[in-house]
Amino acid sequence: MTPSQPVWRVRSKVLQAIRRFFVERDFIDVETPVRLPAPALETYIDAVPSGTQFLRTSPELHMKRLLAEGHERLFQMGPCFRSGETGKFHNPEFTMLEWYRAKAGYLDMLVDAKVLLAFVTREVLGKTGFDFGGGRVEMMPVWDCLTVEEAFVQFAGWNPVAAFDPDRFDVDLVEKVEPCLPHDRPTVLKDYPAAAAALARLKPGNPAVAERWELYIGGMEIANAFSELTDAVEQRKRFEECAAQRRAAGKEVYPQDEAFLAALAKGMPESGGVALGVDRLVMLLTDSTSIEQVRPFCREQTAGVGG
Repeated sequence: MTPSQPVWRVRSKVLQAIRRFFVERDFIDVETPVRLPAPALETYIDAVPSGTQFLRTSPELHMKRLLAEGHERLFQMGPCFRSGETGKFHNPEFTMLEWYRAKAGYLDMLVDAKVLLAFVTREVLGKTGFDFGGGRVEMMPVWDCLTVEEAFVQFAGWNPVAAFDPDRFDVDLVEKVEPCLPHDRPTVLKDYPAAAAALARLKPGNPAVAERWELYIGGMEIANAFSELTDAVEQRKRFEECAAQRRAAGKEVYPQDEAFLAALAKGMPESGGVALGVDRLVMLLTDSTSIEQVRPFCREQTAGVGG
């Protein structure tokens, strides 16, 4: 399926508005490699092989290396790839926006996200509200914000911060928590259990949680953000733990990205970063029900792919 002419025009306007937003705020538009010898080690994200290397699942590690070299405001919008991810909201190839700021944390990045999404919506639609999934979504001024602990206690009946269960956490997030989040305004889940920190730093004074948030709009997860981990020793330890988990699950274990770890050891400033799914944003603004309605040639990419 190819997107209709109106959807294609909206997609084009979204891409232009995103770039204008960051360029006007003195961010550098960067391009980093798409084909990598060492994709980021994450337990549940599988990279697509490309010869002896892999297609990137995210530009994150290279962008952090640029932060370590002294570049303070960066953004990148381009293709990423994840094996086996197909469905209404997933395609093996997708468009990711990532931006990073030195001397910032995850709550600073939340302010960025709020201003960005209101700006893009207004630029594309001429207003800050839109229809999606049979309801009305208003991007301004109110966003709900819940801690993961609050959301799980309220909707799933247990506290993953006090006693983390990875399998139960993933299932209950999808089946019990996400369906209960408001659909008429953006909602943020913040302060993830330390075991789900990924590449985020732990919260000073409360190491049981990580400085991480995820953003939901219209019931769909659209962005993920961290106060970035800058400790090379801790990051290596997390990668090694992830490698052990992948090995135990029979998954391919990717090499450590030694250049990234060396950049952390050299010194990366305290920074915040956000990854946002551009295809999902276009889905929201066009009231589309699947990613193939906003990306051309999806069916050719997913033919014969499981997931």
